[in-house]
Amino acid sequence: MLVLCAAVVGAGFYVSSRFQAAGKPSTVATSAAASAPATGGGCAYQPSGSPATRPVGTPSTSDIPRSGQQKVTITTNQGVVEFTMDTAKAPCAAHSFTFLAGKKFYDNTPCHRLLVTGAYMLQCGDPSGTGTGGPGYQYASENLPTGQTPPYPAGTVAIANAASPDTNGSQFFLVYKDSSFDGPNYPVLGQITRGLDVLLKIAAGGTSGPQQDTPNTKVQIASVTVS
Repeated sequence: MLVLCAAVVGAGFYVSSRFQAAGKPSTVATSAAASAPATGGGCAYQPSGSPATRPVGTPSTSDIPRSGQQKVTITTNQGVVEFTMDTAKAPCAAHSFTFLAGKKFYDNTPCHRLLVTGAYMLQCGDPSGTGTGGPGYQYASENLPTGQTPPYPAGTVAIANAASPDTNGSQFFLVYKDSSFDGPNYPVLGQITRGLDVLLKIAAGGTSGPQQDTPNTKVQIASVTVS
Protein backbone atom coordinates (compact mmCIF):
# COMPACT_ATOMS: atom_id res chain seq x y z
CA MET A 1 0.00 0.00 0.00
CA LEU A 2 1.28 3.46 -0.83
CA VAL A 3 2.11 5.15 2.44
CA LEU A 4 1.93 8.89 2.61
CA CYS A 5 1.60 11.49 5.29
CA ALA A 6 0.18 14.94 5.10
CA ALA A 7 1.21 17.95 7.09
CA VAL A 8 -0.84 21.08 6.59
CA VAL A 9 0.83 23.91 4.70
CA GLY A 10 -1.50 26.85 4.19
CA ALA A 11 -4.72 25.59 2.69
CA GLY A 12 -3.22 22.44 1.24
CA PHE A 13 -1.18 19.38 2.17
CA TYR A 14 2.51 18.74 2.08
CA VAL A 15 3.06 15.07 1.30
CA SER A 16 5.66 13.53 3.59
CA SER A 17 5.55 10.08 5.18
CA ARG A 18 2.09 8.46 6.77
CA PHE A 19 -1.17 7.44 5.07
CA GLN A 20 -2.93 10.41 3.49
CA ALA A 21 -6.29 11.74 4.46
CA ALA A 22 -7.12 14.51 4.75
CA GLY A 23 -16.29 19.12 7.49
CA LYS A 24 -20.25 18.09 6.77
CA PRO A 25 -20.73 16.57 3.30
CA SER A 26 -23.60 17.47 1.06
CA THR A 27 -26.73 17.23 3.18
CA VAL A 28 -27.61 13.62 3.96
CA ALA A 29 -31.37 13.43 4.28
CA THR A 30 -32.97 10.81 6.47
CA SER A 31 -35.02 8.23 4.64
CA ALA A 32 -37.05 5.13 5.38
CA ALA A 33 -35.32 3.59 2.37
CA ALA A 34 -32.29 2.99 4.57
CA SER A 35 -33.96 -0.07 6.04
CA ALA A 36 -34.26 -1.78 2.66
CA PRO A 37 -31.48 -0.65 0.31
CA ALA A 38 -31.69 -1.67 -3.32
CA THR A 39 -28.85 -3.71 -4.78
CA GLY A 40 -27.11 -3.38 -8.09
CA GLY A 41 -23.91 -3.99 -10.03
CA GLY A 42 -20.55 -4.84 -8.61
CA CYS A 43 -17.66 -2.87 -7.19
CA ALA A 44 -14.05 -3.78 -7.96
CA TYR A 45 -11.90 -4.47 -4.89
CA GLN A 46 -8.40 -4.88 -6.27
CA PRO A 47 -5.22 -6.00 -4.45
CA SER A 48 -3.45 -2.97 -3.01
CA GLY A 49 0.04 -4.43 -3.34
CA SER A 50 0.50 -4.66 0.44
CA PRO A 51 -0.68 -7.45 2.74
CA ALA A 52 -3.68 -6.87 4.96
CA THR A 53 -2.77 -5.60 8.41
CA ARG A 54 -5.56 -7.78 9.79
CA PRO A 55 -6.51 -10.40 7.16
CA VAL A 56 -10.28 -10.73 6.83
CA GLY A 57 -10.71 -11.30 3.10
CA THR A 58 -12.34 -9.13 0.45
CA PRO A 59 -15.92 -7.87 0.10
CA SER A 60 -18.23 -9.49 -2.44
CA THR A 61 -18.32 -7.75 -5.81
CA SER A 62 -21.99 -8.24 -6.59
CA ASP A 63 -25.35 -7.36 -5.04
CA ILE A 64 -23.99 -4.09 -3.65
CA PRO A 65 -26.60 -2.01 -1.75
CA ARG A 66 -27.14 1.19 -3.74
CA SER A 67 -29.91 3.13 -2.02
CA GLY A 68 -30.83 4.53 1.37
CA GLN A 69 -28.60 4.93 4.37
CA GLN A 70 -27.14 2.93 7.21
CA LYS A 71 -26.41 3.88 10.81
CA VAL A 72 -22.84 3.40 12.01
CA THR A 73 -21.89 3.39 15.69
CA ILE A 74 -18.23 3.76 16.66
CA THR A 75 -17.67 3.00 20.34
CA THR A 76 -14.37 4.34 21.69
CA ASN A 77 -12.73 4.77 25.07
CA GLN A 78 -13.48 8.50 24.75
CA GLY A 79 -17.16 8.14 23.90
CA VAL A 80 -19.52 7.15 21.10
CA VAL A 81 -19.58 8.63 17.60
CA GLU A 82 -22.49 7.85 15.29
CA PHE A 83 -22.89 8.70 11.64
CA THR A 84 -25.28 8.10 8.80
CA MET A 85 -23.54 6.26 5.97
CA ASP A 86 -24.76 7.25 2.51
CA THR A 87 -25.23 3.91 0.75
CA ALA A 88 -26.75 5.58 -2.31
CA LYS A 89 -23.93 8.05 -3.04
CA ALA A 90 -20.98 5.93 -1.93
CA PRO A 91 -22.07 2.31 -2.44
CA CYS A 92 -18.60 0.80 -2.91
CA ALA A 93 -17.13 2.62 0.10
CA ALA A 94 -20.17 1.78 2.23
CA HIS A 95 -20.05 -1.87 1.17
CA SER A 96 -16.37 -2.09 2.08
CA PHE A 97 -16.90 -0.34 5.42
CA THR A 98 -19.82 -2.63 6.28
CA PHE A 99 -17.79 -5.71 5.35
CA LEU A 100 -14.82 -4.65 7.50
CA ALA A 101 -17.03 -3.73 10.44
CA GLY A 102 -18.78 -7.10 10.22
CA LYS A 103 -15.41 -8.87 10.23
CA LYS A 104 -14.39 -6.87 13.35
CA PHE A 105 -11.51 -5.35 11.41
CA TYR A 106 -11.92 -2.09 13.31
CA ASP A 107 -12.43 -3.57 16.78
CA ASN A 108 -9.71 -2.86 19.34
CA THR A 109 -7.79 -0.51 17.05
CA PRO A 110 -6.43 3.00 17.65
CA CYS A 111 -7.18 6.28 15.93
CA HIS A 112 -3.62 7.18 15.03
CA ARG A 113 -3.77 10.67 13.55
CA LEU A 114 -5.20 14.06 14.53
CA LEU A 115 -5.01 17.37 12.69
CA VAL A 116 -5.61 20.52 14.77
CA THR A 117 -4.17 23.32 12.61
CA GLY A 118 -5.35 24.39 9.17
CA ALA A 119 -7.46 21.23 8.76
CA TYR A 120 -9.33 19.37 11.45
CA MET A 121 -9.91 15.63 11.59
CA LEU A 122 -9.32 12.41 13.53
CA GLN A 123 -8.10 9.50 11.41
CA CYS A 124 -8.75 5.83 12.23
CA GLY A 125 -8.99 2.45 10.52
CA ASP A 126 -5.44 1.07 10.63
CA PRO A 127 -5.16 -1.86 13.07
CA SER A 128 -1.38 -1.37 13.26
CA GLY A 129 -1.77 2.19 14.53
CA THR A 130 1.11 3.31 12.32
CA GLY A 131 -0.93 4.90 9.55
CA THR A 132 0.56 2.50 7.02
CA GLY A 133 -1.88 -0.41 7.32
CA GLY A 134 -4.94 -1.43 5.39
CA PRO A 135 -7.18 -4.31 4.31
CA GLY A 136 -5.00 -5.58 1.47
CA TYR A 137 -7.35 -4.23 -1.21
CA GLN A 138 -8.31 -0.88 -2.71
CA TYR A 139 -11.26 0.46 -4.66
CA ALA A 140 -12.39 3.35 -6.82
CA SER A 141 -13.14 6.85 -5.58
CA GLU A 142 -16.76 8.02 -5.55
CA ASN A 143 -18.88 10.81 -4.06
CA LEU A 144 -16.09 13.37 -4.14
CA PRO A 145 -17.27 16.83 -2.94
CA THR A 146 -16.40 18.61 -6.19
CA GLY A 147 -17.60 22.21 -6.27
CA GLN A 148 -18.57 22.28 -2.60
CA THR A 149 -17.17 25.01 -0.31
CA PRO A 150 -15.68 23.98 2.00
CA PRO A 151 -15.20 20.50 0.54
CA TYR A 152 -15.29 18.85 3.98
CA PRO A 153 -17.51 20.76 6.42
CA ALA A 154 -17.71 19.84 10.10
CA GLY A 155 -19.40 16.48 10.54
CA THR A 156 -18.06 14.81 7.40
CA VAL A 157 -16.95 11.19 7.50
CA ALA A 158 -14.64 10.41 4.57
CA ILE A 159 -12.34 7.67 3.34
CA ALA A 160 -8.59 8.27 3.56
CA ASN A 161 -6.34 7.40 0.65
CA ALA A 162 -3.01 8.25 -0.96
CA ALA A 163 -4.42 11.49 -2.41
CA SER A 164 -4.68 9.83 -5.80
CA PRO A 165 -7.69 8.21 -7.45
CA ASP A 166 -8.81 4.70 -6.58
CA THR A 167 -6.43 4.09 -3.65
CA ASN A 168 -9.14 3.87 -0.99
CA GLY A 169 -8.93 1.21 1.72
CA SER A 170 -9.92 0.80 5.37
CA GLN A 171 -8.75 4.11 6.84
CA PHE A 172 -11.31 6.85 7.40
CA PHE A 173 -11.44 10.25 9.03
CA LEU A 174 -13.93 12.23 11.11
CA VAL A 175 -13.99 15.98 10.49
CA TYR A 176 -14.82 18.10 13.53
CA LYS A 177 -14.41 21.58 11.98
CA ASP A 178 -14.82 22.93 8.44
CA SER A 179 -11.79 21.83 6.41
CA SER A 180 -10.23 21.99 2.98
CA PHE A 181 -7.54 19.51 2.07
CA ASP A 182 -5.42 19.21 -1.09
CA GLY A 183 -8.45 19.01 -3.34
CA PRO A 184 -11.63 16.93 -3.16
CA ASN A 185 -9.69 13.65 -3.25
CA TYR A 186 -11.42 11.79 -0.44
CA PRO A 187 -14.77 9.99 -0.88
CA VAL A 188 -17.48 11.26 1.46
CA LEU A 189 -18.96 8.31 3.34
CA GLY A 190 -21.53 10.05 5.50
CA GLN A 191 -22.53 12.59 8.13
CA ILE A 192 -21.92 12.57 11.88
CA THR A 193 -25.17 12.63 13.86
CA ARG A 194 -23.76 12.16 17.37
CA GLY A 195 -20.39 12.57 19.03
CA LEU A 196 -18.99 15.79 17.58
CA ASP A 197 -18.38 16.82 21.20
CA VAL A 198 -16.26 13.68 21.64
CA LEU A 199 -14.07 14.70 18.70
CA LEU A 200 -13.73 18.26 20.00
CA LYS A 201 -12.65 16.91 23.39
CA ILE A 202 -9.99 14.75 21.72
CA ALA A 203 -8.81 17.69 19.61
CA ALA A 204 -8.52 19.90 22.69
CA GLY A 205 -5.88 17.49 24.00
CA GLY A 206 -3.54 18.49 21.20
CA THR A 207 -0.92 16.53 19.32
CA SER A 208 2.70 15.44 19.53
CA GLY A 209 5.12 13.18 17.68
CA PRO A 210 7.51 13.67 14.74
CA GLN A 211 4.73 14.92 12.45
CA GLN A 212 2.83 16.68 15.26
CA ASP A 213 -0.23 14.60 14.36
CA THR A 214 -0.29 11.93 17.08
CA PRO A 215 -3.24 12.51 19.44
CA ASN A 216 -2.14 13.29 22.99
CA THR A 217 -5.47 11.83 24.10
CA LYS A 218 -5.34 8.12 23.33
CA VAL A 219 -8.30 7.02 21.22
CA GLN A 220 -9.07 3.31 21.03
CA ILE A 221 -12.01 1.92 19.05
CA ALA A 222 -13.73 -0.87 20.96
CA SER A 223 -16.23 -1.73 18.22
CA VAL A 224 -17.87 -0.53 15.01
CA THR A 225 -21.39 -1.65 14.17
CA VAL A 226 -23.51 -1.01 11.08
CA SER A 227 -27.30 -1.25 11.15
